[in-house]
Amino acid sequence: MLYAIISEDVPNSLPLRLPVRPDHLKRVQALADAGRLVIAGPHPAQDSEDPGDAGFTGSLIIAEFDSLSEAEAWAAGDPYQSAGVYASVTVKPFKKVLP
Repeated sequence: MLYAIISEDVPNSLPLRLPVRPDHLKRVQALADAGRLVIAGPHPAQDSEDPGDAGFTGSLIIAEFDSLSEAEAWAAGDPYQSAGVYASVTVKPFKKVLP
C-alpha cells in the first residue's frame, strides 16, 4: 500500500538540513531504485523553485510499504529526524486516484 510521509520542519531548518541531505537523499533514492517511490520533495519556504537561504518548511514522500508500521519505522530512521530538522512527522495511508 502507499503511504504519505508528511514532515514539518523546525523554523530555520536549512543549516540542519544541509549536512545530512546526502544521507537523506540516499535513502529516498533506494526507495526509487526499488520501484517503491511515487514522489518526494521538499516544500520551499517561499514561492520559488530555489528558495535560497529561506530554505524549506517540510517534505512530502509518497511511497509503497508493506504496512503502516513499516512506513513509520522508515520515516523514524530518516537522517533529518536524527539531525533535528523535523518538528513533526505524520505517516498515513494514501490512495492514489489520479493520474
